[in-house]
Amino acid sequence: MADISDSAARAARDLRVVFSRLRRRIREVAQDTDLSPSQESALTLVGKHGAATASALAAAEGVRPQSMATTLAALDQHGLIRRAPDPDDGRRQLVTLTDAGRARTEGNRQVREEWLARAFQDRYTEEERQTVLTALELVERLSQP
Repeated sequence: MADISDSAARAARDLRVVFSRLRRRIREVAQDTDLSPSQESALTLVGKHGAATASALAAAEGVRPQSMATTLAALDQHGLIRRAPDPDDGRRQLVTLTDAGRARTEGNRQVREEWLARAFQDRYTEEERQTVLTALELVERLSQP
């Protein structure tokens, strides 16, 4: 990292740490104790992507198919997902959310957004919120290819 400035290295390190802490805190806000973090993550993934195979979900989560199968079995026991034959390949099953799964993911999303909005309202001045918005525009560039 000889050609990287100290400020760039510090910004990278600090941003990673702060985002990691914030992500953890946001997850804590809506966590129900009956699901593990991996189960919550898989449930959210199914909600975002709609019908998907277990192998596609495993690839998206970066886990082994066996791990995803265990996670999906737990979600199925909670009545949060349903499995149906893939109309294009009857050997595979597509995983979708049940009404209860959809309600849970939507409820969690709403709780998290409300917590974050309230935190911004209570902890920052209007000027500070505008600074955060400006900074987010800059950080957004990192997500671009």
